[in-house]
Amino acid sequence: MTEKKKIGVVLFQLGGPDSSAAVEPFLYNLFCDPDIIDFFGAWFARRPLARWIARSRAGIVREHYDAIGGHSPIRLLTERQARALETALEPHVDAKCFIAMRYWNPLTAKAVAEAAAWGPTELVLLPMYPQYSFATTSSSLKEWKRLFHPNGNAPRTRTVEQFFDHPLYIQSVAEKISLSLTHFDQPDSAHIVFSAHGLPLSLIERGDPYARQVEETVRLVMQRGAWKNAHTLSYQSKVGRRKWLSPSLTETIDRLARSGEKNLLIVPIAFVTEHIETLHEINIEARELAHGLGIEQFEMMPAVGDSPTFISALADIVLKAIA
Repeated sequence: MTEKKKIGVVLFQLGGPDSSAAVEPFLYNLFCDPDIIDFFGAWFARRPLARWIARSRAGIVREHYDAIGGHSPIRLLTERQARALETALEPHVDAKCFIAMRYWNPLTAKAVAEAAAWGPTELVLLPMYPQYSFATTSSSLKEWKRLFHPNGNAPRTRTVEQFFDHPLYIQSVAEKISLSLTHFDQPDSAHIVFSAHGLPLSLIERGDPYARQVEETVRLVMQRGAWKNAHTLSYQSKVGRRKWLSPSLTETIDRLARSGEKNLLIVPIAFVTEHIETLHEINIEARELAHGLGIEQFEMMPAVGDSPTFISALADIVLKAIA
């Protein structure tokens, strides 16, 4: 009997504060990232600037986390994905998943130590961002490479940089949309608003493929679902004064409401778990805005999370990476 390959899979995510006290240090870590704060002379000013931003924003951000339970659910939800992925891979390989959060616990350094101690023969680096961006995928992978220096025989490493067009990922989103549309009395009347996390246009101008990949994901999802509904792509979470991808989610809701739309389904297309951007920015802030503008029914599609189809997508991605 052939012995199973010993495969380590590293799931990368942004992370989120696990308590009210963690909000400010989480924000500090976020704004210390050179892939987030980058300008001429930033190497000198980044840490003081990050400290100032974290202190100035901590109060309102803390209020937002308090409104969704006092902490980010992203760690628990990513752990669920990790355990489900191990189960899906178990018939094929001896797999163990490690979680590497970029800005809060469990940080990348912990995943590095755990993976090295377990001693896989092969490693698959799997950022949980379907669409590649310098600010997410690249930042997470650079942090791993900065920290991972195994002693002795290094495992063969395979890197997955995006899965925005993977058929099972597309199917997992389409299934969630179809289920969400059943919440409307007239499902065909709901305008589907895809909402992706925004990016500064300066990154796009440097060659970041994120926006193009988001657009392709939306096209493939609409093709897979074959719904009759109208749809729109928007972006959210703008920070600072720089120009970002547009239109924004709030601008889109305002425009649709003024054009007479009454039913909106918001699809967080670039998120695979719930976190502050979905639970507060969409489900609380955008909902209040929509109702104030006359929208009668506002629904948010749940993230794909640990749905069987999405876990099957991740398993297929891992197995193809090591083939």
